[in-house]
Amino acid sequence: MSFDIHNIRKDFPILSRKVNGYPLVYLDNAATSQKPQQVIDAIVDYYSNYNANIHRGVHSLSQEATDAYEAARHKIQNHFNAKTACEIIFTAGTTQGINLVANGFASLLNKGDEIIVSALEHHSNIVPWQMLCEKTGAVLRVIPMNEEGTLLMDEYYNLLSDKTKLVFVNHISNALGTINPIEEIIEKAHSVGAAVLIDGAQSCSHIKPNLQELNVDFYVTSAHKMCGPTGVGILYMKEEWGNKLPPYQGGGEMIAEVSFEKTTYAGLPHKFEAGTPNICGGIAFGVAIDYLNAIGFDAIEAHENELLTYATNKLLEIEGLRIYGTGQKTSVISFNIEDLHPYDIGTIVDKLGIAVRTGHHCAQPIMEFYKIPGTVRASFAFYNTLEEVDALVEAVKKAKMMLS
Repeated sequence: MSFDIHNIRKDFPILSRKVNGYPLVYLDNAATSQKPQQVIDAIVDYYSNYNANIHRGVHSLSQEATDAYEAARHKIQNHFNAKTACEIIFTAGTTQGINLVANGFASLLNKGDEIIVSALEHHSNIVPWQMLCEKTGAVLRVIPMNEEGTLLMDEYYNLLSDKTKLVFVNHISNALGTINPIEEIIEKAHSVGAAVLIDGAQSCSHIKPNLQELNVDFYVTSAHKMCGPTGVGILYMKEEWGNKLPPYQGGGEMIAEVSFEKTTYAGLPHKFEAGTPNICGGIAFGVAIDYLNAIGFDAIEAHENELLTYATNKLLEIEGLRIYGTGQKTSVISFNIEDLHPYDIGTIVDKLGIAVRTGHHCAQPIMEFYKIPGTVRASFAFYNTLEEVDALVEAVKKAKMMLS
């Protein structure tokens, strides 16, 4: 597929609708991406033609569903370059993947062990580790950030010690768009014997991580950020960790044999996939992966960088507007206008058909750092256009005029 923005937009039925009488300009892609018709069709096809539970039946529908679901697992393995398909664990999304790992480490940590997170984290990559520390007596350490919205790596080096057991950072900040130096973070953590989890929820729609090259222990992401459905995601877990960590939940599918005296667990990945999964979600995730790869991540990155540069320059022409996060970043712009509340700006631009996110973006520590209540966040995807950026800029100007 060549990168033809007009043909690409035709694949997304929602982009043709109107909001408040205006053409929809969807700039909330960091919250969730829109879905192409190919993904929608895959969901309808599953429920229309071969809806059945998987791994458990000898009848034809069950076998068809099982084959499609496991084929999606292999697509995801190949996309992320995991060593084996058993290292790809289907989850309900990024948050569940993080909690699965945190639960597993509850039996491995001791009082005084240390966990490192960054100041740029989403609440989903803060709260589970706080809960883990409460259970185990481990200590949470934080890599600080600077005014540019980038991590202070010298401070990270100082935090690392033989007490460090786990390091958790996001690949890209959902609030600012900052791209973290995860290769360096992983290498330094491993040098002191610590494991690393990377939250890839914001990165995987923009770039294509190579998990074997990264040598990361755990990597999590969600399908709905990648043109797939909500309620499904993956946890990549190195096989050695998968064999070491205990199951997250008990139930069907994750067992080998059950008696009232003893239960033995299934091998990977089923050990961590208790219960009936989101079958059509997993299958549709595979279709979304195919769709993104057909466009090509080099083309996606180039187009989104053009949008980011153009939008940044245009927005900064508005007097009193400040952008938060000015380091190396991807297609997110978080901004405020002096003396105006972000919620008020977001409400007005919505009346003009433009969807942006306002608030703290589940990243309250970042807002506390900047001493602000929140930001207006415009986040771009490969199906957005320069004309939509122009519409955003004009809407923000109108909001400023109305609120000043």
